Amino acid sequence: MPDSLSPVGTLRLPARVHVGYGARHQLPEVLALHGRRVLAVVDPFLLGTPVLTETVDRLTAVGLELHVHADVTPELPVDSLVAGAEVARGFGADVVLAIGGGSALDAAKVLALLCTHEGPLSRYYGENQVPGPVLPVVAVPTTAGTGSEVTPVAVVSDPDRELKVGISSPFLVPVAAVVDPELTLGAPAPVTAFSGIDALVHAVESYTARFLEVDWTSPLPVFTGRNALAEPLSLQAAAHLGPWLPVAVAQPGNRVAREEVARGALLAGVAFGSTGTHLCHALQYPIGAMTKTPHGLGTGLLLPYVMDAVRPVAADRLAALGAALEGIAPAESSAERTRARVAEMNAAIGVPADLAAIGITRDQLPRIVELGLRSARLLAIAPVDPTPELLLDVLEHAYAGSAS
Repeated sequence: MPDSLSPVGTLRLPARVHVGYGARHQLPEVLALHGRRVLAVVDPFLLGTPVLTETVDRLTAVGLELHVHADVTPELPVDSLVAGAEVARGFGADVVLAIGGGSALDAAKVLALLCTHEGPLSRYYGENQVPGPVLPVVAVPTTAGTGSEVTPVAVVSDPDRELKVGISSPFLVPVAAVVDPELTLGAPAPVTAFSGIDALVHAVESYTARFLEVDWTSPLPVFTGRNALAEPLSLQAAAHLGPWLPVAVAQPGNRVAREEVARGALLAGVAFGSTGTHLCHALQYPIGAMTKTPHGLGTGLLLPYVMDAVRPVAADRLAALGAALEGIAPAESSAERTRARVAEMNAAIGVPADLAAIGITRDQLPRIVELGLRSARLLAIAPVDPTPELLLDVLEHAYAGSAS
């Protein structure tokens, strides 16, 4: 392989990553490194729960001053984030603690941004628009899937835009990720399923990313395509998620399964935080907006059909992912077997097999293609040429529920 087509190696990670049962007990030490005044951005459902009460008590006991901000609105409308930033600035936070699912973690990143840099928020949409460091964020996920605790991305809803909008910058990577599987034990089965399958999509799209040439003499893009350092992490993520995600959905109290899925989601987040994602995500944004269905449901539903689309150029990679997913020898695996295994996982955890099942009609498919083409940053990561015809073919098969 010529040097110009060799995958780059780049990782942008929190300075500290702690994973395991009880990891949350590290929070007093981790937060105190960054100041005494802590803005805690939390999911509203955590108010009054032992998880939040014990955390607040533990932090105040060591002299930290907390302000709990639980006004986290699903889909993160911009107005709610601007209002939250005013609260945060008034408190004078030194550090932001994020506890919750992907929305809470993304909200914390945006508040940390708006506490440091002037609005409007729209000036930061896209890649590398954040001009410098933001308030330090310590991220504590209560779901296993988004990977936001280790990624440079926050996704918001802007009423002036038809689709969700991403803010991508290395300055948004949290300073610490504290992943305690104990906090995921209460997640309902659909949340576990849809967030967990989204983590698998992250691993697959990261591992099948396109080679992108990088100019080391210029500022790097946030997502650098196929990445030599991220590749083994994608395979490790698949190895954790494959056998254990169905168990975590079927047996929500299974502590081993919860830990395995949490590790897999974290590793997948590290992987795609450097490489980027591609076709599943580009198509899911309009599908999610049209159907008001969970993000992971959409990406997971699309995954088998996207695997079909990239198979002509990524068969070996899909086979390697399948070997990791099933824990079998590479010689026993194939792209077709991997695709079949993913479809089986979807069926087992409750991900619908076709777009019609979530309310999409056939006459909407061209509009989904049109909107999906707006996600140029994501499409550039795809290993195949993301023509309108290819995207429509993916959607036609996903609508019919048939393999190509």
